[in-house]
Amino acid sequence: MSQVHIPVLLQEVLHYLDPKPGENFIDATFGFGGHGFAILEKVGPSGKLLGIELDPEIYQSIQPSKRLILVNDSYANLGEIVRTYNFQKINGILFDLGFSSWHVDQGGRGFSFLRDEPLGLNYGLGKDQITAEQIINQWPEQEITKILKDFGEERFAGRISSFIAAARHQKPIKTTFELVEIIKQAIPRRFQHQKIHPATRTFQALRIAVNDELNNLKKGLAAAMEILSPGGRLVVISFHSLEDRIVKHFFRRQKEIGNLEILTKKPICSTDTEVAQNPRSRSAKLRAARII
Repeated sequence: MSQVHIPVLLQEVLHYLDPKPGENFIDATFGFGGHGFAILEKVGPSGKLLGIELDPEIYQSIQPSKRLILVNDSYANLGEIVRTYNFQKINGILFDLGFSSWHVDQGGRGFSFLRDEPLGLNYGLGKDQITAEQIINQWPEQEITKILKDFGEERFAGRISSFIAAARHQKPIKTTFELVEIIKQAIPRRFQHQKIHPATRTFQALRIAVNDELNNLKKGLAAAMEILSPGGRLVVISFHSLEDRIVKHFFRRQKEIGNLEILTKKPICSTDTEVAQNPRSRSAKLRAARII
């Protein structure tokens, strides 16, 4: 499995984390290590990096080393992981909330609605892991409407879930293409030629629901505050407004109670040059803070 994930806002991440030789950092979303290995290089020869990767397939493709501790888990369990590995004096934590290009190009779990794949949309592969197929075929219509509205900010949430309910009554909805076809039937034709694909918001909403992303983010941020050393830095890259809102409000609250200093007055976005090289960086927003 080759590294196909181009790290987003890499120079900005290094600027705000400011890793120095001998320091310890956590990459809470390690992936193929695009950010992590760059941090590890900066903290050498004695500094360490704890990398957390939720997806077991990606996790198994990376070799740990003396200075790189790798854990197959969710950053929602950050506090527990740090205690288990006795990883202390933490100078900075990075959350890159985007999913890897590998998930889109090779994952085979429905992350791209431009490929005909099973409706998984799950990062984990455990037996208890819920899938988008289960939600689409088994959850009540009202629940699906709520997911599409809350997590996808989809204006046609009610129509789409109604069409889903009618379609699954005929036969189970199994693949991305089947779901895309239903969405296209549900959305009025005049709204189908917007800037983004008509299925984008539905797939985003399902992915967030399947992986409980927003709750996990809240847990991860709260844990980060507990374990960072004074002066430690927290950097978060988000890719849609729901995540960015959570991070913005979390930073503001923590600033109000005197726990941190916000380093980015406004979120940092990718340059035109970076977007040209890596179109998936277009929606990235970076926020950074320092623990007081």
